[in-house]
Amino acid sequence: MRQIVLDTETTGLETSQGHRIIEIGCVELIDRRVTDNHWHHYINPQREVDAGAFEVHGISNEFLQDKPLFEELVDDFLHYIEGAELVIHNASFDVGFLNHEINLLAEEKPAIAGLCEVLDTLVMARQKHPGQKNNLDALCKRYEIDNSHRSVHGALLDARILADVYLVMTGGQTLLGLEQVETHSDEIGDSGCTTQVARHGALPIWRGDAGSEEAHEAYLAFLREQSDAPVWQ
Repeated sequence: MRQIVLDTETTGLETSQGHRIIEIGCVELIDRRVTDNHWHHYINPQREVDAGAFEVHGISNEFLQDKPLFEELVDDFLHYIEGAELVIHNASFDVGFLNHEINLLAEEKPAIAGLCEVLDTLVMARQKHPGQKNNLDALCKRYEIDNSHRSVHGALLDARILADVYLVMTGGQTLLGLEQVETHSDEIGDSGCTTQVARHGALPIWRGDAGSEEAHEAYLAFLREQSDAPVWQ
């Protein structure tokens, strides 16, 4: 099963006010395992970033000036997500902005719903924890996921944190000694930021020999003798 955990940053809150996407970050999960195949780009929105939005993500107008336009990235992005299930926190916001960007293109492209199923972790969290705070920071605290390196929002960083939250929230195991964590410089360049990229190794498979198989069968026979109707039968 292929899932893409996705997050965006924008110039503001409303597409109706002409706001645009400035960053897309995606983390790939294959059978609930984080892979190295992430997709991340900053985007020139061709408009100013609102002061309030800048306070949230810290991405400046000057930084975005030389970044590619959405239309230059859209084919690669849609190819990357096609057929996957998108995992998004407050999906209506991100999907709304993505569809808005697609609708602005001169060439017709499919809407997100035509390419992917979408799972909203905010809806899931509200069902599991009604009446409680369910933003990403609150979920990290509830599930004891370290987000101390998240001083400002960033699409790729938030997608990686959301991947951990989603896996724990749905019963999976993430940062519990099953992976190596590598620290590297962030793509912003001169910002001095660092991000952590978790690289999961293969799960160990322990295969028993003939002796252990015989011992297992003997133990199952013993259990059958102790019960009239073993559940596995």
